[in-house]
Order: sequence, then C-alpha cells, then structure tokens
Amino acid sequence: MTGHYGLHCALGEALGGPGASYGRCRNSLFDCLSGGFGAVPPFTLVWHDFEVARGALADEGMTADSYAEEVVGRLRGFGATVQLR
Repeated sequence: MTGHYGLHCALGEALGGPGASYGRCRNSLFDCLSGGFGAVPPFTLVWHDFEVARGALADEGMTADSYAEEVVGRLRGFGATVQLR
C-alpha cells in the first residue's frame, strides 16, 4: 500500500505496534504524533525508501515536499530522530 493511507498505517505500526493506525487523514496523523499515542520519544525512526513515499504522495495529488517533509518535521518536533534512507 502506498500513498497517505499506507503512510499512516506504516507509521502507526512502526510506532504503536502491529495493528496500530494513525488515522485516515492529516489531522488524525498529526494528533497522534503530538503525544499520547504510540511511542514516546526519544526514539529513532529509520524511514526506508523515503523517495518512493514522496513519489506516491505526489501521485495522489498531494504536494510531496510539503506532506512528506511536514511528517518528518512533526516527528522531529515531537522529539524523534528520523533517518531518511
């Protein structure tokens, strides 16, 4: 699965464990990243194939730079270390 739904699912499972979800929209994702859900920083998230994710978001009509970079920015603002690969 690619695109923003896939991104939200992957982040939910990476940070909250199997079956965890970080919502179906931008606001849900950012609410979850703001605290009280999933992993508590400090932690390191290694985001493999970041460029593929950016491209999939662009294919959905989202501005890849703004959404992908915003997610990374929110994670880092939350106190996570994000390594892009």
